[in-house]
Amino acid sequence: MLDQIEEAPESSEDDEAQNYTLGPKKVSAILYAVEIDDREKLTELMDPLHAADIADLLEQISAFERSRLIRLYDKQFDGDILSELDESIREEVIAVLTPQVLSSAVRELDSDDVVDLIEDLEDDQQEVILDALEDADRAAVEQALSWPEYSAGRLMQREVVAAPGHWTVGQAIDRLRATPEEDLPDQFYHIVLVDPRYHPVGNVTLGKLMRSKRETRLDTITEATFQIIPASQDEGDVAYAFNQYHLISSPVVDDEGRLIGVITIDDAMAVLDEEHDEDILRLAGVDSESTLSDSVRATTRRRLPWLAVNLATSIAASLVIAQFEVALAQIVALAVLMPIVASMGGNAGTQSLTVATRAIATKDLTGSNIWRVLRRECLVGLINGVIFAVVMGIVGIIWFGSPMLGVVIAAAMVINMVVAGLAGTGIPVVLERLGIDPALASGAFVTTVTDVVGFFAFLGLAAAVLL
Repeated sequence: MLDQIEEAPESSEDDEAQNYTLGPKKVSAILYAVEIDDREKLTELMDPLHAADIADLLEQISAFERSRLIRLYDKQFDGDILSELDESIREEVIAVLTPQVLSSAVRELDSDDVVDLIEDLEDDQQEVILDALEDADRAAVEQALSWPEYSAGRLMQREVVAAPGHWTVGQAIDRLRATPEEDLPDQFYHIVLVDPRYHPVGNVTLGKLMRSKRETRLDTITEATFQIIPASQDEGDVAYAFNQYHLISSPVVDDEGRLIGVITIDDAMAVLDEEHDEDILRLAGVDSESTLSDSVRATTRRRLPWLAVNLATSIAASLVIAQFEVALAQIVALAVLMPIVASMGGNAGTQSLTVATRAIATKDLTGSNIWRVLRRECLVGLINGVIFAVVMGIVGIIWFGSPMLGVVIAAAMVINMVVAGLAGTGIPVVLERLGIDPALASGAFVTTVTDVVGFFAFLGLAAAVLL
């Protein structure tokens, strides 16, 4: 009997865990419910899922299955699902939703989520969503859209809890309890203290508010770290500030310094995550907007330009090789060993490039430490180059029986590894100073430099020493 009692909760927990997660079995069960038009079963399977999981499900299935699922799920469709959806299929999903369901869904969202939802939509679909909002909410969203794209004004939510600093904790709590629920944000972390001109002067965390005595003035329990964000500030700088100063939320002000909204940590971290994803994709020469949901045509169009750039740089490297065709014709071993020099330099350059690009994004690589970092990368390239030069020198001697060939490839390896460290760090810094995204263009330049230098050093030394 005791064994049965101990085993029962474990089985129940497993079932409950499966109910709240999106696994292959759950996906199959959902698609089967759609196939047989079982609305009740579909609702039972979908309701426990988080909005992000439902969005993932919609992104993974085909357009036909997606349309059928949305129509069957119908009135249960939540606004948070729209916020979590990838932009590549968001318009398609909105087009499938009925006006009544869409209106209900968007009214559940905070203003910042509505702005994020519609800013990339076509004008006609933007108007559909704006028409679904109440007048006050529509005005707030339209005002947010008036700020530049990728600015704090687009990122902020208009719903904010503010109070004068002379209020007591008791007054603030009483006012919050008396305020209708629909007039408060769904989630907030601070009460923003404002002066008579509605300029923010401090933050009070809800934790301090709840553990302080009722007669305590709010301006005596403010947080030590307080950052005010201009609405025109770039969202990348906003995300950096949140990460750098460990902010939870921060007030946003207009050009006259008046409080107009607040940015919370979830929105700032979403921007940081997007920028990291963009850097990874751009380092590989892939458009930052590419997703698994893209069509063949869109994917081809986005990748073609960078493949063309790669072709051009490869031709440049080939032109260097062509200058030494006599040496290659006389010494076949050069053609065998040549790719090794270029490959090692390319890999070393990519390592330095990745570190430098990341450091630029996090503002760790600046004018004050650039020369120290360049010296370090060149020294690392020199040490690694010497180590692998010894290895390849021995390989050249044993493989081809030519001591001088071993010396040539060893010297070329050292030269290319040092240049790779210099180019991998220096090129993204130069591009950043020129206002060009280092993640977008550095890869092609670094690869070209290491290929050209590697081929020129190896073949040039071979032509001078061996012929």
